[in-house]
Amino acid sequence: MRIFKKYGDELLIKELRRSYNFFIKEVNLDLNSNGYGLIRDKAMCAQHSDIASTASVGYGLAALIIGVKRGWISYNKAYERVNKTLDTFLKNVEGENGFYYHFVNINTAKREWDCEISIIDTAIFMCGAIVAGEFFQGGVKEKAEKLYTRINWEWYRNKENNYFYMGYKPENGFWGRWDMYAEQLMLYVLGVASPTFPINKEMYYDIKKEKSDYGEIKDIIYTYCGTLFTYQFSHAWIDFRNTRDKDGINWFDNSIKATLANRKYCIENSKRFKTFGKDSWGLTACIGPKGYSGGYGAKPCVANIDFENDGTITPCGAAGSVVFTPELSIKVLENYYNNFPKLWGKYGFIDAYNLESGEWYSNEIIGIDKGISMIMIENYLTQFIWKYFMKNEYVQNGLDILNIKKNDKQYENI
Repeated sequence: MRIFKKYGDELLIKELRRSYNFFIKEVNLDLNSNGYGLIRDKAMCAQHSDIASTASVGYGLAALIIGVKRGWISYNKAYERVNKTLDTFLKNVEGENGFYYHFVNINTAKREWDCEISIIDTAIFMCGAIVAGEFFQGGVKEKAEKLYTRINWEWYRNKENNYFYMGYKPENGFWGRWDMYAEQLMLYVLGVASPTFPINKEMYYDIKKEKSDYGEIKDIIYTYCGTLFTYQFSHAWIDFRNTRDKDGINWFDNSIKATLANRKYCIENSKRFKTFGKDSWGLTACIGPKGYSGGYGAKPCVANIDFENDGTITPCGAAGSVVFTPELSIKVLENYYNNFPKLWGKYGFIDAYNLESGEWYSNEIIGIDKGISMIMIENYLTQFIWKYFMKNEYVQNGLDILNIKKNDKQYENI
């Protein structure tokens, strides 16, 4: 149960509301546009103001039901936005076999930047559609199910090694592979339960689950870069608390350990980087002084993190881990809010900062970073997104097929 002082919750609600505002304001609401409901990948980025992100829309659908719950938008207005946004994906957004391009034009819904058809961004969108369907029911749920059942998960599977590919472009085909644990757990839950194109449950058990210690933190199943979003994204939707698979893995507990390791790494490297410290941690993908990087992370990991890190920290690292390390995450956000006023803007905390060469603050806001902050804060405060997402029959079937079951003992992290 929550035991923290009222100020902490007040700050979380401020960040929640302003993160929500990103998805309400950075959206195409032109009813005559093929891109109705599409949401920008970034705000404050005039150069790419016409670029929408498929994943941003998924978080935006969740934002709308959060807004209804909190009285920030009317039920009817939110329903209309969700309903018409799903129509946009049913009719206009460019993709293949039920999957969508990572980035599309916010007005035309057509592919941008020669980007890939993205399995993970499609899944994040689909999670938003599912949770909105469970909340609104009726036609919204029917459209969400239609979108879900037309995804050909088998098409994205490499039959030679039983891994999902990481990307696909029509010009050169598939590449890469999801061969170890990362943010993709949602793919297996959704994929095995598909009534139309199901994958085999061995895909989940075939991925590598390498373990390592980090000091006194034992047996962390780590990801390639040790970046926090990989321990957060699937957990935003799927309530892994109090569950174990047939191998005894509790993914929620694993994310707690990975978050603590991330903090420990930042403390241990605080002399190397001025930005790092006990109340300034949360290494994860974000915009840095040299542009966007997915390589910011902490040990244990595979990548050479000591080379990748440059002192950049993003508030969404700690905010997105608030369900795992509530007290520690709130202390970080309080530190940012009280001592670094440049980190706060119209959409809450900005994307990142770095103190290595003077003071550098990002002038852009990334949708998926606001999305993970928003959903995890809401889950911490009310478990609202978990509650509705876990109502879905396909989600429940997927967990059951994968043999991810509830334990008898209840956890008290939330």
